[in-house]
Amino acid sequence: MADKDNSRESPLFDEQNDVIGNEENSLILHDDDVHTFDYVIQCLIDICEHNTVQAEQCTFLVHYKGKCEVRKGAFDYLRPMKQGLIDKGLNATID
Repeated sequence: MADKDNSRESPLFDEQNDVIGNEENSLILHDDDVHTFDYVIQCLIDICEHNTVQAEQCTFLVHYKGKCEVRKGAFDYLRPMKQGLIDKGLNATID
């Protein structure tokens, strides 16, 4: 069985959860009829540190399903990302 610390991909994500006590929240991006795919993709890359493929997939899910979980983590870790998306004119919530 793999070591728990080696099974996760993002060290920042792990560190943040360890500080808060493994609290899991979801940053949700909601659909709108204003922004282009390219704009949303670039916002996800810049703000949520997605790679290009991940940002494209999330953007398509938002468009076709109405919303998409773009990041998981502790509330304090997600809050600046949520504000960054809102500052770019996108609709985001933390659930």
